[in-house]
Amino acid sequence: MRFTAAMELTQSTLNDLLARITSPGGCLHLPSDVDPHALVELLDGRYGAPRTLVLDGFTDPTADEWSGAGLLTGLEGRGVTIRAWAYGEQWIGAGTARDAEGVVRPVLATAPRRTQAPPVGPLGQDEDWVDRLVRVTGWTPSSRRQDVDWARIEGRLGSRLPGDYKRMVATFGVGAFDGYLDLNQEPWTHLREDGLLIWAGTEHEDLYCWRVDGGDPDRWPVAVRTFDNRDVLFDCPAAEFVCRILLDRHHPFTMARYFDTHWFLSYQDGL
Repeated sequence: MRFTAAMELTQSTLNDLLARITSPGGCLHLPSDVDPHALVELLDGRYGAPRTLVLDGFTDPTADEWSGAGLLTGLEGRGVTIRAWAYGEQWIGAGTARDAEGVVRPVLATAPRRTQAPPVGPLGQDEDWVDRLVRVTGWTPSSRRQDVDWARIEGRLGSRLPGDYKRMVATFGVGAFDGYLDLNQEPWTHLREDGLLIWAGTEHEDLYCWRVDGGDPDRWPVAVRTFDNRDVLFDCPAAEFVCRILLDRHHPFTMARYFDTHWFLSYQDGL
């Protein structure tokens, strides 16, 4: 594909470029005067922190179909430095690659994406919900675990926190499920006087909390404080609640109606 004029990188330009890539996936070599770092930063602002698939010509040996390796197929092994972002049913890739003549040029690529999303089982079944979230989102946990001082946080709160929540924070870090549900790195106490601790929230101003009843924190129910100031209770832990809103189309706070394939949008650099 030919480009006949200097290209200004904007979000609108990015939309046009992505639309030029033939479905279900492929790659687009851009003019040599396009700054690949600016392209990556533009995608960063839209899709969060990327993972690195290729660095200085060396492919990540752990890359597989669940972590963006489909992008490399369209590049036919010519990637020089390629970053990858998960978004719904697509992988988005950008960086530099050699074209058919062997010239290193900026490149934009897409590939189909799928995850190992198991069906939702009945309430109360024995399930590791954090592990299920990893499978549902296709998340590749970082080798650098989140350094959270839980002793300090729990001391400030005057209570132990649910174990599944601490594992979610350690596994996923800073970011949002489906780019929508922001996971707090420590609970907010804004509703403490109402007996609620806030562990997540959405752009629609719903707050996801626990109803703190003084008992075993691992049995605290989830309470959703809605934008119109109602509290809706769910007798389940936080990780199970997230799984169910991602997968169950009939859940009152479902996200399953908007995406069939789910992801975690990381806000943390270097993961």
